[in-house]
Amino acid sequence: MKPSIPKGTRDFSPTEVANRTYIMNTIKTAFETFGFQPIETPSFENSSTLMGKYGEEGDRLIFKILNSGDFLKKADEKLLSEKNSLKVTSQISEKALRYDLTVPFARYVVQHQNDITFPFKRYQVQPVWRADRPQKGRFREFFQCDADVVGSKSLWQEVEFVQLYDAVFSKLGLANTTIKMNNRKILSGIAEVIGAQDKLIDFTVALDKLDKIGKEGVVKEMLSKGITEDAIEKVQPLFDFSGSNLDKLTSLKAMLASSEEGLNGVEELRFVVDSIEGLCLETANLEIDVTLARGLNYYTGAIFEVAAPEGVKMGSIGGGGRYDDLTGIFGLKDVSGVGISFGLDRIYLVLEELGLFKSVDLPKPKVVFLNFNAESDLLKMKAIKELRSHNIKTEFYPDLGESNKAQKRQWKYVTNRAIEFVVSKVENDIFTLKNMISGEQNDVSLEELVSELKA
Repeated sequence: MKPSIPKGTRDFSPTEVANRTYIMNTIKTAFETFGFQPIETPSFENSSTLMGKYGEEGDRLIFKILNSGDFLKKADEKLLSEKNSLKVTSQISEKALRYDLTVPFARYVVQHQNDITFPFKRYQVQPVWRADRPQKGRFREFFQCDADVVGSKSLWQEVEFVQLYDAVFSKLGLANTTIKMNNRKILSGIAEVIGAQDKLIDFTVALDKLDKIGKEGVVKEMLSKGITEDAIEKVQPLFDFSGSNLDKLTSLKAMLASSEEGLNGVEELRFVVDSIEGLCLETANLEIDVTLARGLNYYTGAIFEVAAPEGVKMGSIGGGGRYDDLTGIFGLKDVSGVGISFGLDRIYLVLEELGLFKSVDLPKPKVVFLNFNAESDLLKMKAIKELRSHNIKTEFYPDLGESNKAQKRQWKYVTNRAIEFVVSKVENDIFTLKNMISGEQNDVSLEELVSELKA
């Protein structure tokens, strides 16, 4: 039977790994330039840490890990006979793969609060897992590249995150990305104005799907969630919101005149927009998007989402927002935070589609010792050890080439890997060194060999 891998996962070739490393290093460099420090958390957490933090839809997408040993031994027989998977799960699984990096980060902050200096700026580049339906740009295993600040309520943090997005995408050559921004307080204000405060989550989740299912689809979903036709009529202007950021802020201020919370959201948004206009972005665009809701329950202020340049069919390539009390779910109250994430895998696909990857040099030795005579093997290995001590990348072809065909195979190996130098012969402490680019060949001592290869 031909081996395979689970749907939604991938193998990566050397070139793909090099390209992904290029993206990650670009992001990490920007993170550190903006003052963020790296941390790492385990691949799996206690189920109690993750469950109930992402809403009902998110919880369903969490990969659960079966308990070690006879995991059915302690399971309730009645629940097993009834095939009640939801209730049985808690009895047979106590751990789960992390769904994102934000909730584990909140757990980290609470657990290590006495060792952290606030405001704490951290970045994290690690894989996460979601039991989602695989499709283009959506995988079950993928990397997130997160940056968060906790312990600061200053809106300058939001301004810096907009600049951080701009810095990374400009460095990657991905010009004209759109940084969409909204504020959860504006959405709460709209729900208040239309009399649907008790349906805030249903309202925002439906509104967030406008670009996917269209106006009719959103209206249909809102009605199915119990939002009245009268309320939907009041929210109609949102479906066709247009104009400059200033125009949108003016319209929102008028629409939310009776909502204090909504007006607070407008002013917070105005501060960020005005600040960015004063600072200027390099290649990205900042755009107010009042339909942007993001289904996660913990955002309380700013909401970010980054769209690829126009013409590239791809979901968001980044997102995040302000969460005023995320650590409160673990008992640490009143610690405000804000953070963003870069979607590494989607960014890769966008760069690939636009042909923006530069030629990447794969790791390879500078010199290869061919193996045509076993009698000189120990001498070759001693020379290789000396070269490596000088940080010269060196490789020994392991299989003896006694026949003409076997020797040709070694030369082909050198050609296919574009090796610059080859030692083809060793005799009486003299090494025959060939430059594969110029074709020049010389007999040199070990000292001369080191000097030549270090040049």
